[in-house]
Amino acid sequence: MFTVSEMIRPYKTDISVEEIIRTYETVVRVVDDKAKEQTDRAYGGVVRMVKGKLQETITEAIIRLAWTNLKGKQERLGINSNKIKIPIQKSYIENIKNEKVKKYIKEHIADYVYGLSVDKHIFIDGKFVMGIECKAYAENAMLKRILVDFHLLKSLYPHISCYLFQLESQLGGDYSELPKTVFGAHSTHAIMSYFNDVDLNIVTFLKGERDINNPIHKHFKPLTDSILKNAIALIKNDLQKYL
Repeated sequence: MFTVSEMIRPYKTDISVEEIIRTYETVVRVVDDKAKEQTDRAYGGVVRMVKGKLQETITEAIIRLAWTNLKGKQERLGINSNKIKIPIQKSYIENIKNEKVKKYIKEHIADYVYGLSVDKHIFIDGKFVMGIECKAYAENAMLKRILVDFHLLKSLYPHISCYLFQLESQLGGDYSELPKTVFGAHSTHAIMSYFNDVDLNIVTFLKGERDINNPIHKHFKPLTDSILKNAIALIKNDLQKYL
């Protein structure tokens, strides 16, 4: 099976912006041919898998570059995507009308958890400080799920910073125009307004709205150093308080 790791030594601490761009260009330019070679998985599934892994790889490189630029010690930084157990709320149990069900749940309350993770959990000195969801692209149906996930995480970790890193945007508005000031999209802001505890930072890496008929592995879009440096600066600004 073709994987991004064939083309990059992922997550090494000395990766550069230039290497991120080279990796992106190499993967995107060959994924179409590589996907056609697969016999054990459908073409579309391979392409989606590789693009998702590529965004995760870029994201972790950005995190490590930001922390390195802050001169933070690498042993203080932790990144994973391990499931976090979200417990059942006791107020919910008390509102259950069936007394037998209520009693049963209370007797087995330790079992009533939901395992949840976003793509990148960032820890400093073991403290969960930031979560980043990585998408090849996002549209508003996906955004609703992302907001729910962060809402649940913030029930346990109210101070974490929340990010969506997307290669392309299908949210509408000006997310895909990569302006200095992003005004967003009407529907996206409307959805986010119902999740006041989640201050979601949306970062788009490729210019131009996603076009399902012109995917980036067939109609190449460049990844620029200015976009990567902006993303690194954003993460640096968020992490510097932990130095």
